[in-house]
Amino acid sequence: MSKRFDGKIVWITGGGSGLGREMAFEFARRGASVVVSGRRVERLEETVNHIAEAGGTAHAIACDVTDEDSIIAALAQIIRIHGQLDVAVANAGFSVAGRLENLSADDWRRQLDTNVIGLAITAKHCLPALRETKGRIVLIGSVAGVVAAPGVGAYHASKYAVRAIGQVLAMEVQGSGVTCTTIQPGFVKSEIAQVDNAGEFHADRDDHRPHQLMWDTDRAARVIVDAIAARKREFTFTAHGKAAVFLGQHAPGLVHMIITRFGAKYQR
Repeated sequence: MSKRFDGKIVWITGGGSGLGREMAFEFARRGASVVVSGRRVERLEETVNHIAEAGGTAHAIACDVTDEDSIIAALAQIIRIHGQLDVAVANAGFSVAGRLENLSADDWRRQLDTNVIGLAITAKHCLPALRETKGRIVLIGSVAGVVAAPGVGAYHASKYAVRAIGQVLAMEVQGSGVTCTTIQPGFVKSEIAQVDNAGEFHADRDDHRPHQLMWDTDRAARVIVDAIAARKREFTFTAHGKAAVFLGQHAPGLVHMIITRFGAKYQR
């Protein structure tokens, strides 16, 4: 199966930084015309300029996935510009941190509005265009959707929901020509730890995740795009991520013991 995307139109939400930005570079390297969306327009333009300098084609379209009208408008603009959509990557997301007893209702709403509702509504509105091209919908989940840890319960809840959405959507599009791939990364270098509970970015904020386990974003983007090309239904990567998912599914008691004993130092 070809891993090229020549002539394909790819839309990536959350495409101005981290994994979304690197996926945009990787799709462009493989021949796709890329549209990146997000709230920070200046970061989107940086991504577009980088792709253009490398000889690729890209556009930036502002979009807030917590606003359904914004999603509809962005998609309409893509169709006006390109006439089609072949791959939609619902990547926009962030992490609300804090023990459950300390989280407010607004904290929960912000987390679920972006990571769950925003992702689901992005997929909903892309499906008609993807049916026309027998395209691909891609949901960016996480190993955190299978294995939980204290201090980030709202984030885990959102990623557990993403996995469920991916499993259901894969069933619902079966036979339509559209495929759904749910991506479950382990630790990947990104700006997620530098975004606060209100969704605001802080460049000087420390990332307390285990750096020795993190993949570089370019490496992660390559294996993700390979999985999308192969139309995998669910794809988990990094060795530690695969191990965590296996243990989470088959030895949850052992996972509980390990995380409660050793995992506290990685809490934010």
